[in-house]
Amino acid sequence: MKKVERINIIMRYINNRAHFTISEIMQEFNISRSTAIRDIREIEAMGMPLVAEVGRDGGYSVMNNSVLPAVRFTDNEIKALFIAFMATRNQQLPYLKSRQSLAEKLLGLISENRQDDLILLNQILLFEGTNPNNPNLLDLSDLPHPMLEKLIQILLLDSYLFITIKDEKEIKSYPIYLVHLYHEKGIWLIECFDLKDEERRIIPVDNLTGVKPFPKKKRLSWKKILEKLRKQEEVNNLVLELGPKAIVQFKKYHPLKASISYTNPYQTTAILKAFIDVNNPEELTEITNWLLFLGGDIKVKEVPENVLQCIKERSRIYFP
Repeated sequence: MKKVERINIIMRYINNRAHFTISEIMQEFNISRSTAIRDIREIEAMGMPLVAEVGRDGGYSVMNNSVLPAVRFTDNEIKALFIAFMATRNQQLPYLKSRQSLAEKLLGLISENRQDDLILLNQILLFEGTNPNNPNLLDLSDLPHPMLEKLIQILLLDSYLFITIKDEKEIKSYPIYLVHLYHEKGIWLIECFDLKDEERRIIPVDNLTGVKPFPKKKRLSWKKILEKLRKQEEVNNLVLELGPKAIVQFKKYHPLKASISYTNPYQTTAILKAFIDVNNPEELTEITNWLLFLGGDIKVKEVPENVLQCIKERSRIYFP
């Protein structure tokens, strides 16, 4: 990112906040402390009224939170927003019930002759999950679980929650600290720390029947939660080197809660590290199928013996 472009974005960033620190600027824009300080000084020199706050947790605040002109989108930015919006079809995302009105408002941001480009993009671009015979058709699966929006609304205020879930056997209620809310294989999942049993849990949002904030007096601090989570972390027992073809397959599908680390700037080779629960038969079968799905463009550095045995047995089925 060029310096002028970076400073422009930083100005927008700090103008939308009542308070910010140098550390936040460093982390948000991936720059050094000295670069962040130089950029802030240049922004001050341009006339943005920043007030420095002294103290251990000091930082900066903007005297007037409306010093920048109204936001104007470029032609490419509008296209990017529209394409990203199109890609949300059939993704079970919250807050997209008024899809038609949102699309109309987006089209209203630009002139009529530029609207034709977006209409054409809507006709020629298809994304995964789109019905090619009727691209504008929204399947019932597009609607998220009714508890999802309620969960997010409470989560924006507090991560300490008291939830009620219903599975095939019984109804349970217990306090949690929500770590992540994520979408995988068409299902919304809650990754959380069970404050009662003090262990990590993965809970489908579909099983959620109730959610409310957890009383502050009975909370475990986030620092202690983090310490307990770190102690429960499994040691990686699967290490793979992925080539370009395997990386493509990984992007198509990966059942592991792990990411890959690229080992060259062209992102054509990567290292994958993960933990496999060899005592879980379903996970063992799924991982075996997935490793075969990755193909031959991998080098195995470390793998559980159980997984190797499963692959050998599966190979005998394919090649008796």
